[in-house]
Amino acid sequence: MPLQKQPPASPVPQTRGPERFYPNPSEGLSPQQVARRMAQGLHNGDSGIKSKTEGQIIRENVFTFFNLLNFALALAVILVGSPRSALFMGVIFSNIIIGSFQGIRAKHTIDKLSLISSPKATVMRASRQFTVQVEDVVLDDILLLSSGGQICADATVVAGECEVNESLLTGEADPILKQPGDPLLSGSFIVSGKCSAQVEHVGAESYANKIAGDAKHMKKRNSEIMNSIDFIVKIIGFAILPIGGLLFWKQFFVLGDTFQASVVSTAAAMVGMIPEGLVLLISLAFAVSVIKLSTHKTLVQDMYCVETLARVDTLCLDKTGTITEGSMQVDALEPFEGFTKEEMEEALTALVNTLSDNNPTFMALKDYLPDHTLWKAGETVPFSSARKWSGVYFPGRGSYVMGAGEFILGQAFEAIKEKVEACSQNGQRVLLLARAQGPFEDKGLPGGLASMGLVLISDKIRKEAPSTLRYFADQGVDLKVISGDNAVTVANIARKAGLEHADRYVDATTLRTDEDIRRAVKDYAVFGRVTPQQKLAFVKALKEDGHTVAMTGDGVNDVLALKEADCSVAMASGSDAARTVSNLVLLDSNFASMPVVVQEGRRSINNLQRSSSLFLVKTIFSALIGVLFIFINYSYPFEPIQQTLISSLTIGVPSFILALEPNNDRVKGKFIFNVIRMCIPAALTMTANIVVLCTLTEPLGLASAEASTMAVMTTAMTGFIMLFKVSAPFNTLRGLLFGGLLTAFVLAYLFFGPFFALVSLTLPMLIALMPLLLFSIVFMLAALHFVDHVIANSQSPVYLFRAKRGRKGRH
Repeated sequence: MPLQKQPPASPVPQTRGPERFYPNPSEGLSPQQVARRMAQGLHNGDSGIKSKTEGQIIRENVFTFFNLLNFALALAVILVGSPRSALFMGVIFSNIIIGSFQGIRAKHTIDKLSLISSPKATVMRASRQFTVQVEDVVLDDILLLSSGGQICADATVVAGECEVNESLLTGEADPILKQPGDPLLSGSFIVSGKCSAQVEHVGAESYANKIAGDAKHMKKRNSEIMNSIDFIVKIIGFAILPIGGLLFWKQFFVLGDTFQASVVSTAAAMVGMIPEGLVLLISLAFAVSVIKLSTHKTLVQDMYCVETLARVDTLCLDKTGTITEGSMQVDALEPFEGFTKEEMEEALTALVNTLSDNNPTFMALKDYLPDHTLWKAGETVPFSSARKWSGVYFPGRGSYVMGAGEFILGQAFEAIKEKVEACSQNGQRVLLLARAQGPFEDKGLPGGLASMGLVLISDKIRKEAPSTLRYFADQGVDLKVISGDNAVTVANIARKAGLEHADRYVDATTLRTDEDIRRAVKDYAVFGRVTPQQKLAFVKALKEDGHTVAMTGDGVNDVLALKEADCSVAMASGSDAARTVSNLVLLDSNFASMPVVVQEGRRSINNLQRSSSLFLVKTIFSALIGVLFIFINYSYPFEPIQQTLISSLTIGVPSFILALEPNNDRVKGKFIFNVIRMCIPAALTMTANIVVLCTLTEPLGLASAEASTMAVMTTAMTGFIMLFKVSAPFNTLRGLLFGGLLTAFVLAYLFFGPFFALVSLTLPMLIALMPLLLFSIVFMLAALHFVDHVIANSQSPVYLFRAKRGRKGRH
């Protein structure tokens, strides 16, 4: 008899919430009631986590500190009649286009993944079945649910019974029997059976959306490269306007230059201080990584996460969907004395081809055995969670039963209990196969059952899991397996997958305080019976301990931890919430793609360190001479168009080519230290060259245009020396690159000198040029030695210990 919910018996008017309907399960809501609910906004809607709009993505790429500053400088030089000097804006527009394209491309790809795996729902309305969009399901609708379907709204069973898999919500993979009066949670799946259920919560009120709602805050970018660049930008931001203002005042009011010349010189100094090409370089390098990874069926939703994953030292893995496939496999058939394996296979083949069960263990048997049988069935008893067994009576052959041994044998189970428990401790599920001569007794077990043997079943471990786990272990990454399943079972699965220290496991129900969790994440590698809130606490504890943490997951129960992790990876087969909050989505749900992402990150980081040093040479050099020329009685020697020439040939072109080279070396040291070690010597050398040039200008009688040309040449020479150092050791590509760019500079001077405001060489210029070249080489070698010595001391254990102790003292 179907259970029909009744309105509350209390006569007290309901002051909270909408008026509830209690339709007959066989009739459902009337059209008028559905229309009323839609008008009230009480439908499922689309309340999941949203990805950014195209407008938001474009605005984020246009309105940056870099861009706004460059727009202002370009406007200034155009207004004073020197549009040629605004050529640097080409880099800015390229940066905007690449960043926007990558962001919108990622958005469109992730939006194609359905918000809910089962996008339509079957409902009973006006005594008829209708198939409707999930967002059109309303409060109090009667859902018609059957095996394989996903529950799209919280509901209560009102008729029938079913088994539900709530692993995407709770992490627990075992099916749960649901009968009239029992709740059904949105996001869970029907494993077997059929039922009618009345919708209790819709949209944002549903259980899955409430969990996901805690993760709706925007995740901060986690990129050491961009954080380092941002740090440099902040310093420039504080310094550039005062330096620019003072330089303009000095050029216009003290030296008496024209207004146009003063603005152009000031803009040249300020543009040189902004590493605008570096942002484009980083955007392009990571955009190339995004395109490469898409060929490996990996969607990158945050381009900087490629870098983060390459730096990760702790990887938290969800068992289901990551190490295991989420399905099961038959490990072995173990017959008891008096029976053979062939007899077991024949009987099991007849059972699986007769019964219509579809729970995970049954499907494992179906995959293992032939898909046809000659045995004719007389009576079937389907599986239920209450019985814990299923069976078939075959006339002339007897009754065959399979299921949980303790439910089939009762007291006689003691004879095989020890063997069953030993297999269970090994992480396997154990089914008993038994037979009897007679038929079933009123759907109950037949008398005279004899045990034929045991069927050993386990979670199917992904083929690629052992090699992937071994890869991360070899890279020095600490692996943690986290699951809602039994800790012993999870530990055994982890051991089979090749996880080191799989014997160090703990039941998370015993972790009651924050201190317990902090201690556990240090001491254990496998965690069982973990709640969504504990997963979050684990990630926070690891981050507080100084680790860079990556998290994989596929369920709503993983969302909070995925959002907190430095780098989060979701499976496309998982929940919409998990996919949307993650940095990476494995579109084929293949864990083996992870090492490819790490290798891409390494290529990006190592090459960007090398290329960034070229860009920051210009930034540091421009800042130093900008300050210098405020105090010395000389005009600023560069125009923006000259800065563009030097930057393009010694920084821009080589940086982009070098940044895209293959490079799988391990990431070593901090980005900022590695870059400074390479760029400071060249910046100091360029600055020293300008100082020496200024002292020679009057003795050699150099005109302003000649001094400017000499400044371009000496700066370019140092830039090529820096490029030579960065390109070493040379290969064919780097050799052609260096030779080609040097030739291009010579040709630009010879044939396009006037365009770049360069004049022909005179004898005094030639007299100064050779000593300056020799001076550049000697000074740069000395500066390299000095900077290496300083950085080596700053990274020594004694220095780091004192710095750490000093920070603790301040706290």
